Amino acid sequence: MVVGDFAVEVDTLVIGAGPGGYVAAIRAAQLGQKVTIVEKGNLGGVCLNVGCIPSKALIAAGHKYHDALHSEDIGISVGDVKLDFSKVQKWKSSVVNKLTGGVEALLKGNKVNIVKGEAYFVDETTVRIMDEKSSQTYKFNNCIIATGSRPIELPAFKWSKRVISSTGALALEEVPKKMVVIGGGYIGIELGAAYANLGTEITVLEGGKQILPGFEIQMSQLVSNRLKKNGANIFTEALAKEVEETANGVKVTAEIKGEVQTFDADYVLVTVGRRPNTEELGLEQVGIEMTDRGLVKVDKQCKTNISGIYAIGDIIDGPALAHKASYEGKVAAEVISGHPAEVDYLAIPAVVFSGPELASVGLTEAEAKDAGYDVVVSKFPFAANGRALSLNETDGFMKMVTRKDDGLVLGVQIAGTNASDMISEACVAIEAGMTAEDIAMTIHAHPSLGEITMETAEVAIGMPIHIVK
Repeated sequence: MVVGDFAVEVDTLVIGAGPGGYVAAIRAAQLGQKVTIVEKGNLGGVCLNVGCIPSKALIAAGHKYHDALHSEDIGISVGDVKLDFSKVQKWKSSVVNKLTGGVEALLKGNKVNIVKGEAYFVDETTVRIMDEKSSQTYKFNNCIIATGSRPIELPAFKWSKRVISSTGALALEEVPKKMVVIGGGYIGIELGAAYANLGTEITVLEGGKQILPGFEIQMSQLVSNRLKKNGANIFTEALAKEVEETANGVKVTAEIKGEVQTFDADYVLVTVGRRPNTEELGLEQVGIEMTDRGLVKVDKQCKTNISGIYAIGDIIDGPALAHKASYEGKVAAEVISGHPAEVDYLAIPAVVFSGPELASVGLTEAEAKDAGYDVVVSKFPFAANGRALSLNETDGFMKMVTRKDDGLVLGVQIAGTNASDMISEACVAIEAGMTAEDIAMTIHAHPSLGEITMETAEVAIGMPIHIVK
């Protein structure tokens, strides 16, 4: 220990101020704990700074630009549409700054002590927090580790000016003429679609048999069709082999269904997954149990094998989703405060902000059948909904999976405009143990996209109004 470094004592120390960490810190403070949160980067973590929020801002800008160019079918013709990408980036940054500033105000408003620096475990109750100039020891009663994740770097595609991660894609100074996207998961598809809407020629190389492999093929096919309509090239069963950087771009070599092809582009965006930030924390010093993938092992209360140390978010098992991390942060804070809380992952929504949007919660048809349920599967098209027609957004459908004997809602999948907002009602239905009849008998506003949920439930009980059974 550094001479003269007297340990600062805190009730609860939170390492990482992303959507898991800052939420955990606020909830712990609300429950009476003396909380210190440490963050080596910007408050808000990846999500607010270089992830969820800036990507959705860029996606929104892409939609507005694309709509301005393509609204003739509803009688709107715009003259000379201009794109000032530097202003788009400034606006995106302003959105980020408002939210990160808001996080700081919320932490301070709840009397959470904010410390800048990197944390390293000294023992089971002590960490050292270091910045560029100094270090300070902190002694805690409880600690919540919420250090998040980072993009996986492929050995053959090392990060550079032209080989970029999602972070790099969000910080480009110009709209590329051509971009190759390696990986057809939600990050690659969201960013690829955003740039396609802004005028970039996108080529997607996906190793599996479909893009967005976590979703049913009927859903991902809608996104694939929209991308192709916007000029994108999509290759499945494609293995990216190597990249050659040229003076003004890249040449990407890939093996596609056994055939070698090359693609010229301005940039190659690599989105093949994320790696947990669990190295360089000194977890081995403490003896915290890990998986072979570098994830921290926890129980249903987010407890590690070391008493008083908890872990949440991307560094534990499960999908790397901001809302999952926030939920786990609340659970960990409540457990530390003596409440009988534990995680229950019955209804975690998954959303892709593509065109059209995709959203899913609960069990798919295949998962329900694999689990032994006798199910009823019901669908309702967006094209039969008045609000969708008036928005000129008729692509898509809702699919509801219910238990045959009593109509219990087991899962809902949505492909269509505003699916990200619509899925919340399905989350509540599954969490509350509602049946299709409960939803069908609930009055929904007209005209609204929310009526699609009611109409799908009516199909489930065998009495649809706006489609013929």
